[in-house]
Amino acid sequence: MTQPNQALIVVDVQNDFCSGGTLAVPHGDEVIEPLNKLIDEFLERGAPVYKTRDWHPPTTKHFAAYGGTWPVHCVQNTRGAEFNPALRDDPRIDVISNGLGDSDCYSAFDETDLATRLQQQNVEEVVVGGLATDYCVKHTVLDALKYGFKVKAVENAMRAVDLQPGDGERAIDEMRDAGAEIVTARPAGDSIKPGAQAPRTF
Repeated sequence: MTQPNQALIVVDVQNDFCSGGTLAVPHGDEVIEPLNKLIDEFLERGAPVYKTRDWHPPTTKHFAAYGGTWPVHCVQNTRGAEFNPALRDDPRIDVISNGLGDSDCYSAFDETDLATRLQQQNVEEVVVGGLATDYCVKHTVLDALKYGFKVKAVENAMRAVDLQPGDGERAIDEMRDAGAEIVTARPAGDSIKPGAQAPRTF
C-alpha cells in the first residue's frame, strides 16, 4: 500500500512549557528526543515539518491576570517563547505562530494558515507530537481530522499538563475515538510503529 504524503507537526516545545518554565509540563523535556528523531527522518525524505509556538502579547485574556486560565507564558520575543534549544532546528522547518490575540488558540489551526499550507503541499496525513497532550496537541489532532487529514498522534512524544488527574489519558482516548491512530516512535534509525491499539502498519 502506498504511504500517504505526510507532514510532521511539532507542537509548542517552548522554554516556558519545559523544565524551569512558567507553565512547565511535567516531564515535558522528554518529548524532545523522539521528536528530534522524527524531524530528522521527515527532513531526510523531504517531507514538510512544522513547529508551532504560542506567541502571546504581554496582555491577553488568555492569562489569568486578565481573566483567563493560565499564568503568563510564551510572551512574544521573550526567552520563554523560544523553542527549547535542544529541539532540532533547521531552515527547512516552517514555524506557525498562534495565540496572537485574546483567543486561547489551543489548536495549531486556530487563526493560522496551517490547513491551507498543508493542502497546498498535497499532505494527506499529519504526524503530531509535542506539548501538551491534553491541550494543544489534542486540539491540533482533532482539528486536523476535521480538515480531512489522517492523523498519527505519537504517544511517547507528548506529555500532559494533567490539571485533573487522568486528563492526558482521557485526551488520548478522545483523539483515538475521533479517528486518530495512536502510535509510538521507535528508537533512532527506526520509524513509527503502531501502538497496541493501533494495529495498522506505518
